[in-house]
Amino acid sequence: MSLRNFVRELKEMKEGIGSISKRGSTQSAWPNTWHLPNQSEEEIEQTGRWAHLPPELLLDIVQRVEESDVAWPERRNVVACAAVCRSWRSATKEAVKTLQLSARFTFPVSLKQPAPRDQPIQCFVRRDRSTSTFRLYLGLSPSLHGENDKLLMAARKVRRATGTDFVISLASDDFSKNSNTYVGKLRSNFLGTKFTVFDSHPPPSNQVPQPATRSATKTRINSKQVSPRLPAGNYEIATISYELNMLRTRGPRRMRCTMHHIPLSSLSQTGSAPTPLDPVHADHVVDQLSNLSVKKEGHGMNINRDEPLVLKNKAPRWHEQLQCWCLNFRGRVTVASVKNFQLVAAPGSVDQSESERGEGIQAAELEKVILQFGKIGKDIFTMDYRYPLSAFQAFAICLTSFDTKPACE
Repeated sequence: MSLRNFVRELKEMKEGIGSISKRGSTQSAWPNTWHLPNQSEEEIEQTGRWAHLPPELLLDIVQRVEESDVAWPERRNVVACAAVCRSWRSATKEAVKTLQLSARFTFPVSLKQPAPRDQPIQCFVRRDRSTSTFRLYLGLSPSLHGENDKLLMAARKVRRATGTDFVISLASDDFSKNSNTYVGKLRSNFLGTKFTVFDSHPPPSNQVPQPATRSATKTRINSKQVSPRLPAGNYEIATISYELNMLRTRGPRRMRCTMHHIPLSSLSQTGSAPTPLDPVHADHVVDQLSNLSVKKEGHGMNINRDEPLVLKNKAPRWHEQLQCWCLNFRGRVTVASVKNFQLVAAPGSVDQSESERGEGIQAAELEKVILQFGKIGKDIFTMDYRYPLSAFQAFAICLTSFDTKPACE
């Protein structure tokens, strides 16, 4: 029996396979196989004729599947392996590497892992004006057959009296905060000059804060979405601010992003960015919560001892012949728009010495484009990001471009 036929037979098994959501066909959410509703990992029974394979053989099978199916939709075979039973799930966790090491999206936790250092992750965004929905897909550009595009996340714009919310979900048809597809949200102030990114899970850092705002403490998230041992709420992970343009001078928008849980030292060769591995059964996070005392600072908290990473937009140059501001997007952006931007790392704060600000960080790292976003057609935009950002963080930053900013233009 060939490996592909073997995996196909596994997918057709009714016993031992978790419930995989097929809602929305092409716009379906990630198969929910890391944790089954109302079941802990210890409660999953060893069922089916494939449940008692020798561990060495089982790991070899899963590794072969993981190495052969590197792109979607074939990547679903790896997800199917994790849905058979407890032993298959453990083997799949061991075989699947993080996004930073493999550059492959497999499970929803990949959306919150930093991208690889040596290559950017290329995606595109579709905007649906009728429903105020934004869909993030994996790939260079939309394919001829839309059903082949891999949906990563979706966001819906919700206007409030005091600002705007972007609710981010794994599914494009379910934006309930009580759903197990809820990822996080983006909230703006009244003028559209300051945005706050909230994550549904505690950040994977040395310390874990309590919910950052009063509204977050009232938010109740369904037990299917998080472990009962983890606190339910929204956790502030980033702040994006736009510079006011009171004089109405010509030029692009100026933005600044503070990533509260990514240290500036992560840009050095020896540095590392926080990487969630399994947000549902993260026992080490629970241990940190039990021994935690956090000091609030206004509505947000900076819980990293190191200085946080700050991103700023790369300054464009004025093109005399075209009479417009230009940036080199290397062919990834083809339509001029005020929404187009490139973000690079900003140097450390001015109250630190030069050695403290740039210790171990090369000048080339500060000039490297970490996130770029731009228009390629009507309601179609490209989004390319790299280490140390995750897909969720990059998508949230790009969503700020779609909000009205009367004081910045």
